[in-house]
Amino acid sequence: MSSTRLWDRAASLPDGVDGRDRPELASLPAGLPSVDTLFTFARDAELRFETLRLRIEERTWTARGEQLSVIETALRHPGHARVTTTQPSLGIAAAYETWVSDGETVRTYSAPHRLGTERPVRRMVVGLEDRDLPGMSTVYRPLTALPKETLPDTFVHPAGFCQNVLATGRCWVSGTASVADREAVVVECDHPRTIGIAADRPDHHLEVAFDRETGVIVRLTETIGGGTTRDAVAVELAPDAPLPPTVFEFSFPTDATLIY
Repeated sequence: MSSTRLWDRAASLPDGVDGRDRPELASLPAGLPSVDTLFTFARDAELRFETLRLRIEERTWTARGEQLSVIETALRHPGHARVTTTQPSLGIAAAYETWVSDGETVRTYSAPHRLGTERPVRRMVVGLEDRDLPGMSTVYRPLTALPKETLPDTFVHPAGFCQNVLATGRCWVSGTASVADREAVVVECDHPRTIGIAADRPDHHLEVAFDRETGVIVRLTETIGGGTTRDAVAVELAPDAPLPPTVFEFSFPTDATLIY
């Protein structure tokens, strides 16, 4: 169940039907899939639901000890998303950050600093969808964007993480697990390529669990030198969950300062 060849199909979605993208694989085969099959299945995760409610608890261990962050995500295709991050140890009212998008405009607000931003959605680089480009030079275009380089984006849009991180190390499917009362397929990865110098070590290891029904990542555990440095787990994953109509509404507090 291991793979040494780079998986490079993050942007290789099949042609859509009636202008709408469809998952290449409707479901995973019985038993344990190959790494390539699992990554292809996970690439199309967001295409398997219309709405999503996701709650991630992330624990990190640094020189300051253990820290806990809670990240709540609500998503409705196409374009509507809200991500709120809190640190329970500091109190919810004083330590939360929120990111809200309707597909056209992005609003952010940081409660500790009372700073907000409002700007158009950032445009994607033009030309990366060219099928003549090498696979590793292409990127996945999400149906509904989430804040870049965050756990919600990695969990819901796993294609880039599979292609640019996991596929660069030695990967194998190690078994199954139960996460958030859902069956998951577990991938182990030794010494993946990273952009952080501190983690660019031969004893850097990732363990990643993919939800078997949707392909969404539901757990990401990182160890260096045998010690756990990060453990992010989805404690709630609800595809096609009913969402209140006000969940994507947001108004800046009257004392907020808009910096752009």
